[in-house]
Amino acid sequence: MAAAAVAMAAEPEAAKVLTPDVKKVIAFAAGFGIAIAAFGGALGQSRAIVSALDGIARNPAASGRIVTPMIIGLAMIESLVIYALLVALLMIFKL
Repeated sequence: MAAAAVAMAAEPEAAKVLTPDVKKVIAFAAGFGIAIAAFGGALGQSRAIVSALDGIARNPAASGRIVTPMIIGLAMIESLVIYALLVALLMIFKL
């Protein structure tokens, strides 16, 4: 029983050792992932703003009812980019 416990305790230590090549790939993947997330978030936010401004241009009296949902939508889009940043940071600092 004790031998099994020692063997199981040694496994995580062996798994933490990464070669420099693996570290490079992880760093590249993290950077690439955040770049894609930022690009997608910027596209989504720009389309949301264009649609909101188009709606306000058609009906200026409805601007109060358009701006609030637009800001909430922009915050939700930005939260996805922040989640991607957190995942990228976790990948990098788990090296």
